[in-house]
Amino acid sequence: MLKDFGKHPADRVPKAELHAHLEGTIHPPVLRMLADRNGIALPDGVLDADDNYLWTDFNDFLKIYDMAASVIRTPRDYYDLTLDYLGRVAAEGGLYVEILTSPDHVFDLGMGLQDQLDAVVEAIDHARAQFGVETRISQTIVRHYGLERSLAAAEAIAAHPHPYVTGFQMAGAEDAHRPGDFRPAYDIAVQAGLRCTAHTGEWLGPASIRETLEALPMVERLGHGVRAIYDPALVAELAERRIPFEVCPGSNVALSVFESPEQHALRGLWEAGCVITLASDDPPYFHTSLGAEYRFAMDVAGLSVADLFDITRNALNAGFMDAGTRDGLLKRVEAEANA
Repeated sequence: MLKDFGKHPADRVPKAELHAHLEGTIHPPVLRMLADRNGIALPDGVLDADDNYLWTDFNDFLKIYDMAASVIRTPRDYYDLTLDYLGRVAAEGGLYVEILTSPDHVFDLGMGLQDQLDAVVEAIDHARAQFGVETRISQTIVRHYGLERSLAAAEAIAAHPHPYVTGFQMAGAEDAHRPGDFRPAYDIAVQAGLRCTAHTGEWLGPASIRETLEALPMVERLGHGVRAIYDPALVAELAERRIPFEVCPGSNVALSVFESPEQHALRGLWEAGCVITLASDDPPYFHTSLGAEYRFAMDVAGLSVADLFDITRNALNAGFMDAGTRDGLLKRVEAEANA
């Protein structure tokens, strides 16, 4: 959480994010607590002496991410890390979160998917009661795990429905396989009533975004999508089609998707009329938070407080939730905007 929260103009804006990897939200103190509770010695190279995650590039980040996630061993662990993260978001004005969870991580831990889901749902209910934050779940297949595992994960997701599980998507290394290879997994998700998004345009360029949207026409939003900025015609098309972007500036800068904060695509996409939402991705790995992302939009991209209110409205309108929940959250935003 921002230590000086409340002292920046962006802090008063109610916030919503559509892109937070649950296993990537484990703050180092929680990681150490889970490791101690489960009798696990953290491998060297995961954290430094100051409790910062250690990684050098995207592939190294994925390795450290998996090593850290391996300390999650029980449903109670999932409950604790979910409640901890939602509390952090709410403390910075968060009203709505879509958390991305990975059945593959659950399977790798030898845990039952229903047991994991029950724990996360319980934490969501408690977070709503304690903090007033609403949450939905987007189940995620991992691109670099391959086609066979993606199908198995999709089938497991379809076999474990829940009203809070409203989304489906593909994450992981963007250069692993082609988007269309995962069409069977997406078809399973659609048949199960899930709405879809996909990580694209983070590491690969505009052609990857075009291919994803053509091969996976059920995709409604772009996870990242920021490299669209290098193709003005694509940017114009995405703006016209009102396809929302899940923009994660802190992640993009930390991973050198853009060389500096000032070079980030957020301002250009906003000025082009694209539907922008903000999210924190894997916040402790990138020394960010949802509140910090909203501050970035003002301090670096030059957006106004009114723009930030629109960004929250964008996220709520693009969120995979029922109309009643959406209307209630939008009323909370309008009440603050008019305060």
